[in-house]
Amino acid sequence: MERELEKLKAVISELKSRFYERDELIEGAICAILTSNHVIIIGPPGTAKSQLANDLCSRITGANYFQWLLTKFTTPEEIFGSISLKGLENDEYRRVTTNKLPESHIAFLDEIFKSSSSILNSLLTVINERIYFNGTEKIYTPLITLFGASNELPTDEDELDALYDRFLVRFVVGYIEEDFRFLKMIQGGDDKNEPTTFSLQELSKLKEKVSRVEIPQAVYKILLRIRKELNAKGISLSDRRYKSSVSLIKARAFINGREMAKEEDVKILENVLWKDPAEIPEIKSTLHSILFGYREQLKELYIQAKEIEAYSKQNWDDEETKIKANIEAQTKLKMLINKVNDLSEELFDRGKSTGEVTEIKSKIEDVQKEILDSLIGTQEAVT
Repeated sequence: MERELEKLKAVISELKSRFYERDELIEGAICAILTSNHVIIIGPPGTAKSQLANDLCSRITGANYFQWLLTKFTTPEEIFGSISLKGLENDEYRRVTTNKLPESHIAFLDEIFKSSSSILNSLLTVINERIYFNGTEKIYTPLITLFGASNELPTDEDELDALYDRFLVRFVVGYIEEDFRFLKMIQGGDDKNEPTTFSLQELSKLKEKVSRVEIPQAVYKILLRIRKELNAKGISLSDRRYKSSVSLIKARAFINGREMAKEEDVKILENVLWKDPAEIPEIKSTLHSILFGYREQLKELYIQAKEIEAYSKQNWDDEETKIKANIEAQTKLKMLINKVNDLSEELFDRGKSTGEVTEIKSKIEDVQKEILDSLIGTQEAVT
């Protein structure tokens, strides 16, 4: 394993050991940083939203971090810098952006949807285009990822909806649920170990490697199926969101040490495809069905095979009826095996292991052989 990836894995492990019940958020945040996407976290105060962003940024040496709590009274000066007096002397209207958002690599804006229109308009271009207009000057900002947090979802106002859409990765967090983790949290002391860090230069190398991760056609086909099924359920997303999500799939594959994405990496889209948290259960169910539904199909086919076996072993009134029942069972089992073969071909085309299918097929064939042996024995007894 290369040094940069080793460091990245160490950072992920250390963050997971510190922030309980935040594994998906940590991996999602790392994937966002590796792909220069933004993260929105919805949840009540005291759920370590800003602490996680601060800790994560502190692991990137040389990165500028900006953090602010927004209210309806927050002024542009607080976010983008005060007006330059020297500039005014020269009839220039510009801001001193030192230590402010336009010069940050990672930023955390709490209660982001409470920002005023004057701040919002500038935020949109900074977040999306990485551009800040400082007076007449067009500044390209170094912003990698913006973490936004809020206690509630934005209203249906066009301005807020546009801002909300800029956040590709979305999470809903709550307080710690498991008692044993809660006790670990309140009893835990400071970690004495030196935290793992990596430089901006190393981050740049990591991002380049992520961009080179391959996406097989099977994964693209899965995305097509996801879109079709979600559209049928009334959950429609923009083409831009689907296209951007591909980079996250690459990042998830990379942090798991792979140079080619697998279907399982699509699971990260559980935190991408929803707009309203009420949609999360439906999206998770849809992705699980598409990615792992074949296991339920295999289970159902095997259950049917055992039911056919039980049917064939009934106490029949006469041998002729028993023979007919066994022949019928054979026919049905052949149909089940054909379905298993079709499923095996589908999984092969998707680039997935067919081991589970082979195992179930073997079990059904054993049932088929047992019934066939019984049928032959019955026929010999009749003759």
